[in-house]
Order: sequence, then structure tokens, then C-alpha cells
Amino acid sequence: MGGLWSEITKKLAEQWFSMLALPGALYLAVVAAARTLGHTHVFDIRYLGDRITAYAGHPVVTALGGQILLLAAVLAGAAVVGLIAQFLGAVVEYLCLAARWQSWPLPLRQPARWWTLVRRRRWDAADAVYRSEYRRALAPDPADRPDPARRQRAARTRDRIAVERPERPTWSGDRIHAAALRLDHDHHLDLATVWPALWLTLPDTTRDELTAARFALSRATVLAAWAALYLPVGILWWPAAPIAVVVAATAHHRIRATTDTYATLLETTTHLYTTALAAQLGIDHTGPLTPQLGHTLTHRLRSRLVPDP
Repeated sequence: MGGLWSEITKKLAEQWFSMLALPGALYLAVVAAARTLGHTHVFDIRYLGDRITAYAGHPVVTALGGQILLLAAVLAGAAVVGLIAQFLGAVVEYLCLAARWQSWPLPLRQPARWWTLVRRRRWDAADAVYRSEYRRALAPDPADRPDPARRQRAARTRDRIAVERPERPTWSGDRIHAAALRLDHDHHLDLATVWPALWLTLPDTTRDELTAARFALSRATVLAAWAALYLPVGILWWPAAPIAVVVAATAHHRIRATTDTYATLLETTTHLYTTALAAQLGIDHTGPLTPQLGHTLTHRLRSRLVPDP
């Protein structure tokens, strides 16, 4: 038991250091440097070094008690900033996935509805181009068939908007929704209903893959939160603003990539393990996931109100 507790404590310390203390300490260092350099000594490293040397020579800093207090203050400040970034990252994730955007407050819901409609119109137009190119590719005479690159380009244009017809105001939200939409459309399976039971039957390796993908998505949204925190530092020191822009662009790319990975894993896992779930529920079925099995699982696992006596 002691070894287990020691391992858990070690893991928690590693998480605290990598996710809170280290990024928070870096942020505090950038803020301190920005306040010292300002817009007058933007890239004057010598001036920054002289100021640090002057601070280090202060009697309070040279005393052991002062050093302990300074270290404690830095660690506490870094942890607080890290917690703020985690909170903002959760907000970014909530907005990016937009799972319940129709229940957002009115000042957010109205722009979200408008943008969803705009994305839907753009997707419909891109899909019409793709379908037109696809029909032309089926022409009996090869001379009448267009260059396949045009059809592929049309597909990429459509997929940049959403992989399925938009139902949410964000690409990431639609990407997660697309996994559930495809399973419902192709196999009559309600992913929200079946997933809790399916999760309990998954092997540990598959759970670890899903957990890692979900954690990567959360870390990507926290990176976007750090970009938001670095942006105001540009008021003190203008190079912080382009740094924030670069971090934001990186976060945008990582959010899309990790969302796509997580959605793909959700859909693939459901295809691979629903048969095992059916066997545990006593449903006689052999072969891959079918519409009949999807309907049966959804009906079996869906909670129903108890009828009145």
C-alpha cells in the first residue's frame, strides 16, 4: 500500500510540475522581463541582466529567509497562474466542442446560431461542387471524366468546413458530432446511450489510447488559454503579442488534430467492440456491427420511465 501511495504521489507531483508550476513559472518570468524591459529596452539583454543582478543583490534576497520566501512566492504564483490557465482551457474546450451551444446564454447563442447557418450554407455549396465532380467522374466515356484532382480538391474544401453537414458553430464540435452522426445514420446506434456500457467492456490498452487522446485534446485547449494570457503582456512588452499569436495558431492546429484523432478513435472503437458488448448483454449476434445490432443495443441500454401502475 505504501508503494502504491508513493507512486500516486510521484505522478501527482509530476503532473503539478509539468502542467502548473513550470508553465506558470515561465509566464511569471516573461511578465517580469516585460515589466523590466518595457518598450524602451525591448531586446536589451544586457540591461535585463544588470537589473536582475541589482535585484539579486538586495539584502532581502541575499538572506536565507528571503530566498525561501521568494521561492515560495514564485511557486505559489506559478501554481495560481497555472490554475487560471487550466480554467480558461476548460472554457476554451467548452466553446470549441460546443456540445450544448443551443443552451448558451443569448449573447453567445445568437452569434453561434448565425455562424452555424453560415457554415452550413458554405458546406452545402462545397458539397454540391463535390457531388457534381463525382457524377462527372462516372461518365461512360473516359474523355468526359474530369481530372480527379478537381474532385479531391472539392472534397478537401468541404472537409475544411466540416466532415459532415454542420450542426455546431465550430469545426471541432462538428468533428465529434460526426462520429455519433455516422453511427446513428449507418448503424442506428445512439453513441451517447451505448458508450458508458461500451467503455466498461473495453480492454485496458484501448482505454489508455482513448484517455491519452482525450487528454491531448484538453492540453491543446490549455495551450490556447496560455495564448490568451500572453496577449495582454504585449501592453508592457510588444514582442509578447506576436508570441501569443504564434501560440494561438499552434493551439488551433493542435485542437483540430487532437479532436480528429479522438473522434476517429471513438468511431473505430465502437465498430470494433460492440459485438463483445452484445455478447455480455446476452444478445445473439455474430459478425460486425449492423443496423439491427445498433438498434438492439440502443433499445436495450436506453433508460425508460417506469410506467404508472
